[in-house]
Amino acid sequence: MYASSPDLYCYPGTTVLKNRLDIRDQHSLDAFEADAVTQRGLEPLPVGRFSISHFRSIHRHLFQDVYSWAGNFRTVRIAKDSSMFCYPEHIAAQLSELFVWLAEQNRLVALSADAFSERGAHFLSELNAIHAFREGNGRAQMAFFAMLSSHAGHPLELDRMEPDSFLDAMIRSFNGKSDELAKQLRMML
Repeated sequence: MYASSPDLYCYPGTTVLKNRLDIRDQHSLDAFEADAVTQRGLEPLPVGRFSISHFRSIHRHLFQDVYSWAGNFRTVRIAKDSSMFCYPEHIAAQLSELFVWLAEQNRLVALSADAFSERGAHFLSELNAIHAFREGNGRAQMAFFAMLSSHAGHPLELDRMEPDSFLDAMIRSFNGKSDELAKQLRMML
């Protein structure tokens, strides 16, 4: 759960996110969210040009059954543990800068596996630090990145992912150390 104060996304006096089914119990919401997102993940994901709007459409697709704000940038400041994510007033500008970089990198097409892993780690770490949505960032990021990887000629083999090691590498990348994340990505190619 992310820390945020005040959080207009939550039911008053709780940390439970307001949701389409009006579920007020965190455990029940977690179960419903997991089922709904898994089901939507089995459907074809929205296609696009690997742009900000494409990224937003993937989040909207995955979380549309759970949250009315799916695909919309968050409007509150959030942190996880001691890591403060991008302030909401800077999300659009930071995403714009990152996606300009991605376009300048030809969306990571025609790179060696090592170069793809290094630049992909940079992209993912920056996208994660921005944390554009109130919830569901990691799942939307990985769905988007898996599509980007396939487009770039380096499809991810997600069954090779070591979840704990990958999460640890993502956390380290938040502090500018993306070499471990690059190794994790390289293992999935």
